[in-house]
Amino acid sequence: MCNETISFCIFVIGLGFSTHFRVARREAAALYFKEDMHKRILTLLALCSLIICSCDKINDEPTPSPEKPTPEKPTPGKPTPDKPSTGDGLSYVWDFDVIPEITISLTPEEWQRLLTTYDKDNKTKAYFHCDVTYKKGNDVWNITNAGVRLRGNTSRRRPESGTHQTEGADWHHCHFGLNLRKFEKNKDHEINGIRKMTLKWFNNDPTYIREPFCFDLFKRAGIWTASRICYARVWIHVQGDTKPAYFGVYSLIEPYDNKYIARKKDKFGSTDGNLWKCTYTANGPADLRSTNANFGEDDNIHEYTYELKETVGTFEDAKAQLQDFIAKLNGKSDESFKKWISEVCDVELLMRTYAVNVAVGMWDDMWNNGNNYYLYFNSPDKLNYKVFFIPYDYDNTLGTSNCFDPAKQNPTQWGGMGKLMERLIRIPEFKQIYVDELKRLVTPGNGLMDYDSATNRIKEWQKRISDFVPNDTGEDMSIKDEAASWSNCRYRLLGTNNNYFIEKAKAINSL
Repeated sequence: MCNETISFCIFVIGLGFSTHFRVARREAAALYFKEDMHKRILTLLALCSLIICSCDKINDEPTPSPEKPTPEKPTPGKPTPDKPSTGDGLSYVWDFDVIPEITISLTPEEWQRLLTTYDKDNKTKAYFHCDVTYKKGNDVWNITNAGVRLRGNTSRRRPESGTHQTEGADWHHCHFGLNLRKFEKNKDHEINGIRKMTLKWFNNDPTYIREPFCFDLFKRAGIWTASRICYARVWIHVQGDTKPAYFGVYSLIEPYDNKYIARKKDKFGSTDGNLWKCTYTANGPADLRSTNANFGEDDNIHEYTYELKETVGTFEDAKAQLQDFIAKLNGKSDESFKKWISEVCDVELLMRTYAVNVAVGMWDDMWNNGNNYYLYFNSPDKLNYKVFFIPYDYDNTLGTSNCFDPAKQNPTQWGGMGKLMERLIRIPEFKQIYVDELKRLVTPGNGLMDYDSATNRIKEWQKRISDFVPNDTGEDMSIKDEAASWSNCRYRLLGTNNNYFIEKAKAINSL
């Protein structure tokens, strides 16, 4: 491109000479010719010099190659006065067809504060000041004074060993949460209305596929409660370093918060409700069995089995509502339970959601482990509400397990801890919804989870990200068709030998 540009410049200079000679002859003014031509030629030379310098600058920038993409990124600056073209925020940010590039930039002092805070409390939920550059195609969003935090339960880690090293830093993958409006409450600190996003590295997933596959399957199956997800490339820039550290390919996930609820208001029916995160902690499982479980309000410090994330009322009122739900779930007779649960819950949606859950082999869940789900009550009214089950955290799936065989386990006997599914599955018509959905998921031609459609999607996505996987942490440098190293099963996702999708279909079709 630049060679053609230089040739054009030479042509323009020659044309300038020719033109000025004609002018000189026509006007017969030698002095004018000499002085004016001199000025004009200098102008042409200056213009061409600028063009050639620009080409040199372009040629000096490293060109990403399929073998080793360049990690260099610009330092985030001030928000651009003219924002890129917009559209629906969800569709714009969570776009599977384009891999955005995200650079998180911190001062050395703030980065060191992040590290030392983790050292004092490795469960810290504290946010730290940063700038964020989000690049998608030709669009570039520069967000100053945003917030970044470390995320994860058992997978939370320190992103760098020791004190920060300007040269030769020992980087480590970890999960990040971004809140673009944490410290500045205005629309310049959003990307098409999106203000929060979760960045997860592929911890114990050498396929780079499990969580994206699961959330995409929820969407394909019509389960509207599930988060959006896509891939992203991530850089960490400690200001003053020679270049940003390339952290590689991450999952970019829509978090569950009040904005998530608001975006789905029409389906939830109301945004005036209570959102609970339900997790197996040191205080016990979130199995919906006891009204004396560990309840608490999100305070960025403590861990709770049932953690209130969003509410329009008081914590005590929200707690009383969940306790009442648990008491009735456990105390009602079979007949009264069926009538009550049909009134307070979209049972068909729940059973179809759980069919996807079990189809992908999610063992670390409500039914088996009392873990990894959200509940949303769409009204603060203790007795008058609809409750929705929301799926969460699907990285240990598709053949990765530390308990039963997730492919061959009977799908109607998935677990023995979660009280809600334990009772629902005993009701024949509810069980039938569940079984029918399981079979729909693995039926060839539906484009859901049969072997051909599943493996074709996986191959396509892995091909799309494979060039970008090598990273500056030195971890997870290539894509492998393996389960996690600790898994008690060794299923493959590609090929027909010991394939998870084939074996899962057999178990489902035997029902």
